[in-house]
Amino acid sequence: MSQSFGQVIRQRRKKKGYSQRELAQKLEIDFTYLSKLENDRAKYSPKEDIIRDLAAYLDLDADELIFLAGKLPEDNEDFLREHYKSMPTLFRRMKENPKFAEKIFNQAIQEDTEG
Repeated sequence: MSQSFGQVIRQRRKKKGYSQRELAQKLEIDFTYLSKLENDRAKYSPKEDIIRDLAAYLDLDADELIFLAGKLPEDNEDFLREHYKSMPTLFRRMKENPKFAEKIFNQAIQEDTEG
C-alpha cells in the first residue's frame, strides 16, 4: 500500500530529527497546519512553493511530492493545456487497464534514466 502525502512528510521529518515546530518555522507556516498536513486532515493542500521547500528540507523529490499532494507541478501546465482533450481518455485507460499503465510508467522511467 502506498503512503499518503502526510505519512511521507511525517516519516521523513522524524527521520531528519525535526520537530513539527522546527520544520514549520523553517517553512514559515503554522505548526498546526503542518500537523494537519501530516495527518492528512488539512482542508486545502499546500501551495507548490511550500511543497518544494518541504522537499528541500526533507531531501525528497519535489515533483513526486507535488503529485502525492494531488497537484500538478506548475511547469507541466502548458503541456496539460495543450493536451487537455486527451488527458481524460489517457487517465481512464490507465485506470481501467493496469498493464497499459505499467507499460507507460516503465517506458517513461526508462527514458528518464537514459537521458
